[in-house]
Amino acid sequence: MTTRPCLGTAFVLVVIAGGIQADEPRSTAIQPERDMALFNGKNLNGLTTWLKETGHDDPHRVFRVTNEGLLHFTGEGLGYVATERAYRDYRLVVEYRWGTRTDGGKFVRNSGILLHATGPDGGAGGTWMSSIECQLAQGCVGDLIVIRGKEAAGRTIPVELTSEVVLGPDKRPRWREGGTPRVFKGGQLWWSKHDPDFKELLDTRGKDDVESPTGEWTRVECRCEGSRVEVAVNGVTVNKAYGLSPAGGKILLQSEGFELFVRKFELRPL
Repeated sequence: MTTRPCLGTAFVLVVIAGGIQADEPRSTAIQPERDMALFNGKNLNGLTTWLKETGHDDPHRVFRVTNEGLLHFTGEGLGYVATERAYRDYRLVVEYRWGTRTDGGKFVRNSGILLHATGPDGGAGGTWMSSIECQLAQGCVGDLIVIRGKEAAGRTIPVELTSEVVLGPDKRPRWREGGTPRVFKGGQLWWSKHDPDFKELLDTRGKDDVESPTGEWTRVECRCEGSRVEVAVNGVTVNKAYGLSPAGGKILLQSEGFELFVRKFELRPL
């Protein structure tokens, strides 16, 4: 979600008698009882779009559907597609591959899945919603990033998670079963085997990366159950966290200057 993606950077708040009630998103979110295609392969029905520069308008058709039934992000501008409705307690499956367009820089291709998104569109820096990001940037797929934005009244929406971590030789916190519990109210939790020597350059690979090579399909699964999340990339568990706040919300797919194709965007029951 940043220009240097590996260096990363839902509650709707209800004010009652001077206090803040933070359980609204989960109480109104939908728990899937069957497989649900969030993208139908034909059009953007059930989804909304947002771009930092133009809001809900998409004059250049940054988000479109190909003749092959793929969701295509051209990569122009910063923004996202979002589900119209909020969800909780699900397995999310996203299958994506990179296109050829880049932002013109030398750094890795970048996008992300924003989980439990709440608050107004663009509430985080005019670009994102308050959420917990599952990173899709090359070399960092499965990292978790806390994105705090503001609600309409201007108050910061509390977003956080907790995980068991160890510090690598680069001093970055990585998920490790049995590690030291750490609360993240901002910042980034790296996936378990992020290469400390990884060079954040276009189309490079870390020695333990499990994402597919550039141009091939990568499958990411996010199991969100209660206030827990588990992330698997191509069938390999790469990250876990608990104490997620919020524990429900909309689901977003980012556009961050790189062409992206999505063939599967769906929810499954736990």
